[in-house]
Amino acid sequence: MNNMRRAVMSLAILLFSASLLRAQDLSKYRNFSLGMSLADLSKQIDARPGDVRVIHRRPALIEELTWWPRLTGYPPKSEAIREIHFSFCDGTLYRIDVTYDDKATEGMTTDDMVRAISARYGTPGTPEASISLSEGVYDTTEKVLARWEDAKDSVNLLRPSSYSTFALVLFAKQQNAEAQAVMAAAAKLEMVDAPQNAIDQKKKDADVLEAARVKNLKVFHP
Repeated sequence: MNNMRRAVMSLAILLFSASLLRAQDLSKYRNFSLGMSLADLSKQIDARPGDVRVIHRRPALIEELTWWPRLTGYPPKSEAIREIHFSFCDGTLYRIDVTYDDKATEGMTTDDMVRAISARYGTPGTPEASISLSEGVYDTTEKVLARWEDAKDSVNLLRPSSYSTFALVLFAKQQNAEAQAVMAAAAKLEMVDAPQNAIDQKKKDADVLEAARVKNLKVFHP
């Protein structure tokens, strides 16, 4: 009897530990995982190549993809997410920005959101920090209301100033820092390249105009 009791207790501890580990996996949001490839994520959300926006090409490739969940079923199943903004460095997902639908969070307080998210990620901290929030083509800086983090990943609850709702930002710490360094370097490269780029663009515009002129000269009748 004692052996059986110990076996049952051991099994219960193992199951609890496994559940706790799953609950505190900060690299995942729903079916998305930090570190997954752009190709795999595009297949998952049925995105087309044209949906991907190239931010910088060097010194590394920075790309972004925004997804608006579709309502499915009949009657349509409600969805708490308004949009998710994915950020990639050299084809690898390093950051996820989730903005919730204002109707889905209407009336909810910060404490309500913290409790709901803690059920997935564990107990948060409340650091004095602000981070940028990607909202399509715009970035804003918002105060962190609560943060769940470990040595590798960080999950942050924000309240966007432009919407009456909440947002959740997940990022892989090392990869996010590397991407930030890449974007800073890219901005410097673009400043150096700006004069030549302007010359190249002017020539390209002139070539397009000349091609149109030659075409129109052949068919124009006053």
